[in-house]
Amino acid sequence: MRWNLRLTAANKGIWKASELQRSLAEHGLVISAGKMSGLWSGQPVSLKLEDLDVICVVLGCEIGDLLIPEPEKVARPGDETVQRTAVGAAGPTVVPRRRDGRSLPPM
Repeated sequence: MRWNLRLTAANKGIWKASELQRSLAEHGLVISAGKMSGLWSGQPVSLKLEDLDVICVVLGCEIGDLLIPEPEKVARPGDETVQRTAVGAAGPTVVPRRRDGRSLPPM
């Protein structure tokens, strides 16, 4: 899922996190500055469903405006192309080495 709060708020004429924070507080949802920063600038770690309801009411939007599905990021069992991409993205293969300078037995 992709979090789309900033664009949704901008479409409703809210350009600053502090504006949205005040509006949410007027509707009973008091959010700390740190959590508001996380909601505004990135992907929230956790969010209560009741809080989502208040955000939707304040912005006059649907949940689908805030959460954009990204099914292409889901790894499917047996799909080797996704697995290769995920493994290849990690970087070069790491080969363990002994600390005493001796070589490891052949595999």
